[in-house]
Amino acid sequence: MRLRFALAVLLALAAVRPALALDAAAVEKLAFGDAEERSAALRVLVAEGDPRAAPFLAALAEGEVQTAGKRVLVVKGDAATDAVTGEAVSPLPAEREDVIANNRLRREIGAALASLKLVSPDPRVRLAAAKELAQGADPAALPLIEKAAAKESDPGIRSLLEFSLAALELASPDREKRLHAVRTLGAANSAAARAMLAGLLERGSGGEFREPDGDVRAEASRSLRSVESRLAWGERLGVLFTGASLGSILMLAALGLAITYGLMGVINMAHGELIMIGAYATYVVQNLFRAYAPAAFDWYLLAAIPVAFAAAALVGLLLERTVIRWLYGRPLETLLATWGASLILIQAVRSLFGAQNVQVENPAWMSGGIQALPNLVLPWNRIVIIVFAFAVLGMIALLLNRTRLGLFVRAVTQNRPMASCVGVPTGRIDAWAFALGAGIAGLAGAALSQIGNVGPDLGQGYIVDSFMVVVVGGVGQLAGTVYAGLGLGLVNKLLEGWSGAVLAKITVLVLIIVFIQKRPQGLFALKGRAVEA
Repeated sequence: MRLRFALAVLLALAAVRPALALDAAAVEKLAFGDAEERSAALRVLVAEGDPRAAPFLAALAEGEVQTAGKRVLVVKGDAATDAVTGEAVSPLPAEREDVIANNRLRREIGAALASLKLVSPDPRVRLAAAKELAQGADPAALPLIEKAAAKESDPGIRSLLEFSLAALELASPDREKRLHAVRTLGAANSAAARAMLAGLLERGSGGEFREPDGDVRAEASRSLRSVESRLAWGERLGVLFTGASLGSILMLAALGLAITYGLMGVINMAHGELIMIGAYATYVVQNLFRAYAPAAFDWYLLAAIPVAFAAAALVGLLLERTVIRWLYGRPLETLLATWGASLILIQAVRSLFGAQNVQVENPAWMSGGIQALPNLVLPWNRIVIIVFAFAVLGMIALLLNRTRLGLFVRAVTQNRPMASCVGVPTGRIDAWAFALGAGIAGLAGAALSQIGNVGPDLGQGYIVDSFMVVVVGGVGQLAGTVYAGLGLGLVNKLLEGWSGAVLAKITVLVLIIVFIQKRPQGLFALKGRAVEA
């Protein structure tokens, strides 16, 4: 009885031991073979899918594999293991030779390591490997991908593996495999699948189709239409999101102008430079955090928002008290004076910070994006700006409708003489309202700094658009500013996809001119006895 038990144990160990060892012939060819033999041996290890092959191949790429006679060793410092059995080797053989991996072998090892990650127990590692293979898999990895796809329990990873298999099977001489691959790609939602299917329908220089089989071409045509139909939704949603993002920026840039222009009728050509001041204030706060509080750098933007508001508000208050207050009721002189002030501010910034653009970094929590669809990524910085714009809009609405200052501002906007008669200090309200509008412009600059470089000419690109938003929405109307800003952003992005950026801008201007001719008071007209009179 004991003899039979011992014999069974020995047979079991004999059966298990080969499974614990790498393919000895493949390891030997990788160490001693020529270039072609090495490539063939590498394909064998990948096809077997042995997870123990990964550390050996990584050591080979790092120059940590040596030979001692016919034995192949992985040497790390003073420790060595047998590459085939994994057993420790002690002491180290006196005579050893390095195994050199040339650039070609290193590239092949890199692809092999990516494939071998498919057998990792960690689903995150398998997902990363599947994504990498989906961008272009080595045909040698086909057997391993098939095994991994058959065993994979995660639907997302299995879908990526099936996509990689389909991409490889397109080159198969087997017609049925090519048909299966075309159908699999037809179920995918990626631009890569669209490109592969379109490639099958292309003709060569001699006029022949790349895919000779008519049935495969017909299936590829049907699959291509299916993929394009699904991808079109992602492209449409991308245009809508981009338009909403641009519209929120236009709305934020025009909010302050809607207050100052609606209250005082001042055509403030320096409004764009107030936006620029807010952006540079954000840049200064960023540098202060980097120099004095690097551990809290990711939160610099929260400190920069009130600083940007205060900096722009102070400049706006100074501008109103020193220049604009003497020019009320004289629109041409006000336009020229504020234009001159804008040139002074631009030159002052160039003198302080230089003429070159400066870079404002996104905090870590605003980097990256959300993969909403295979062909649609929503950047976090754009999402945050949209939320921020509506938060500012909500705070301004509360201020105008629920505070004493807001009551005075609305009174002066609707009927300045009557407001003055009942004791409203119209001059002081003008100053505070102008400072408020300038501060909101500074907030717009803080937001804009997160989506592009900051330079002295930053505001010049938004001043005309801001005036268009205010005029279309209705002078002094926040609701009109919201609708006009979002509407112009969406229309502009939709037209860009159809006619290009330049023609889109021209078309928008023509549409606004026509709109103003039909409805000069804008979307929402001011209401009041003075206006009606």
